[in-house]
Amino acid sequence: MKESLKPGIRYEHKFVVPPSKTVPALYPESEEFLAMPEVFATGFLVGFLEWACIKAINPHLDWPQEQTLGTHIDVSHEAATPPGLVVTATVELIAVEGRRLIFSVEAHDGIDLISRGRHERFVIDKKKFDTRLGAKAGGA
Repeated sequence: MKESLKPGIRYEHKFVVPPSKTVPALYPESEEFLAMPEVFATGFLVGFLEWACIKAINPHLDWPQEQTLGTHIDVSHEAATPPGLVVTATVELIAVEGRRLIFSVEAHDGIDLISRGRHERFVIDKKKFDTRLGAKAGGA
């Protein structure tokens, strides 16, 4: 982690919602999801917020040796967003507790605030993580 990894880092990330990021596309194996409205899926919204946090802090890590993984998410999904709208995530690193990073996050679709909350990530050493993961997979 670089010295510049400190609270106050802000980032804004934009994304045009395609049909492939709607509820029916989340689990195409699920007949229930296939019957639901074509709106930005909460699962994809969570990934989008994570993506924004990653983009915010990668310049402050020794990337790609150091990476971050999501460990906690607590966000609302307050409004439906149809495909074609641009969603904007605004994230801010609000705390650094060792390797634990805490973000304030929100997203807007140009019409409505669609999400707000907190997200936590943990800084990992990719090589060490992959070694532990390989051992776990070998034991399965």
